[in-house]
Amino acid sequence: MKQLLVGGWGPLAIWAARRALRRLKPDVAHAHLSHACRALHGLKGLCLRVATLHIHYKSQQHRDLDALIAIAPWQLDAIPAAQRAHTVQIDNWTAAPPFDAEARRRVRAELGIGDEVFLIGALGRAEASKGLDLLIDAFVAADLPQTRLAIVGGGRDWESLRQRAPAEVLMPGFVAQPQQWFSAFDAFVSAARSEPFGLVFLEAMSAGLPVLATRSQGGEHFAALIERPLVACNDAAALCQALQQLRAEQPARRSYDLSAFAQGAKVAEVEAFYRRELAALR
Repeated sequence: MKQLLVGGWGPLAIWAARRALRRLKPDVAHAHLSHACRALHGLKGLCLRVATLHIHYKSQQHRDLDALIAIAPWQLDAIPAAQRAHTVQIDNWTAAPPFDAEARRRVRAELGIGDEVFLIGALGRAEASKGLDLLIDAFVAADLPQTRLAIVGGGRDWESLRQRAPAEVLMPGFVAQPQQWFSAFDAFVSAARSEPFGLVFLEAMSAGLPVLATRSQGGEHFAALIERPLVACNDAAALCQALQQLRAEQPARRSYDLSAFAQGAKVAEVEAFYRRELAALR
């Protein structure tokens, strides 16, 4: 597969992308996020112009495109009826590795944590939507024995979260190999106020982790697999109680049926959608 890197930023990158598409004349141009979507405006008739909704439908980005892919069912409600006829919902997929005993040993050794410590983990961007401030408050209030909390990932709120958190909360910031941390965790927690899909759920499940989640869009989407009551969003007291229950149970790793999220099957669904919408253009 040949790749073409479009340089620049903002309007310059949009102009360069349009120029490249006019030269290449592809069958399909598939955009992700705002600048890529805007690059496809004004190219009607050149090719099939598709966008994936990673957060939600945004009229200024998506209304002029030919077809849309929603990653979660709740996103469909905001799409105008005319466009919904050219929209499909396809779950995200993952190729995350399974549990790795060596990675667990290595990460926990670096942290100075023995196997007797129950390590609760969260992984994602440090921003308000992820509810990490609530998680810190709930963890402190829960006062769990032989338990540590690790919040992995950087972001604009990292410094304020670090100041909020006590020393027993581990915050390594950005890590180059986040998948290894899932093997080091004993449980995964999502305290999100908003989580459109939650690819991180699939990554945690691939490592066999028990999952505790708030009732975000992603939490609701994976509720049947999580098999643990969801916690109300933005409720530190409820999250505290759920953490205490999780620690009391100290659930072991488990296997999940993730066949519905296999990469090959989902890629086939995307390609089938391309063919359907290409036929509709002719």
